Amino acid sequence: MTVTPDQSKSTRPDRLKHPIRKRIKKLGKRFTRWSARHQARVSLVPDTPFLDPGLFPYLKEFEDRWEEIAAETREVLKFRETIPAFQEISPDQYRIATAKNWRTFILFGFGQRLETNCAQMPVTTELLERVPNLRIAWLSILAPGYHIPAHTGVTKGLIRNHLGLIIPKEREKCRIRVGDQIRPWTEGKFLILDDTYEHEVWNETDEERVILLFDFDRPMKLSGRLLNKFFLWAIKFSAFYRDPLRNSRDAEKRFETAIRQADATLEDMSDPS
Repeated sequence: MTVTPDQSKSTRPDRLKHPIRKRIKKLGKRFTRWSARHQARVSLVPDTPFLDPGLFPYLKEFEDRWEEIAAETREVLKFRETIPAFQEISPDQYRIATAKNWRTFILFGFGQRLETNCAQMPVTTELLERVPNLRIAWLSILAPGYHIPAHTGVTKGLIRNHLGLIIPKEREKCRIRVGDQIRPWTEGKFLILDDTYEHEVWNETDEERVILLFDFDRPMKLSGRLLNKFFLWAIKFSAFYRDPLRNSRDAEKRFETAIRQADATLEDMSDPS
């Protein structure tokens, strides 16, 4: 059965209704709209919905070793029920993520490396650490039949990367629209996009879709880089940064507990006594 946001709506958490938080969010949107226009002017790569992966040579090794990344991903997915939903990490995403339809296994995020999670994916982590100015990285796990409604990202100062890992056989039915362009994912290949363009996602299949998603700084002239650095510094003082950081740490602890319990069970089963 196809799941839509109308069938399983998430309600806005009460803490998101606080007038100060709403005011900060409104001011933040004004600033990001202004900064996006400037960063587009000083960008050293095209200001287009999708970008050519060839612009970023250091991404080639990900495609060359994607099967190793996928193998690590499948091991993580054995603990799928412990992996949090997107809105459990970032409450502000309640409009686009419902129930457990979109899960996120965070490796790098909010200025932090999650050591326990990274230990589960050593090859992936090694590759990510060689990406210049990496900001966030996680596994994005989308349930069968789910539609992520149209939305926009926060800043043009970052480039978003999607590496296909586990893609439904009917891949044309599992796709993303960015601006006026629609593309499906392919296993072992990148989709590089600017998420400040309106975008939405469909998985109209009965299979799960899993990608490695990560952001790094957009190549820009000095003024754009300084503006991006200021924005990323300023947001660390807001609840939009602190809530996800706290929640991701809590989720990491739960995942670690699940692994320990599984290891203990396996040890008990192998004990001849």
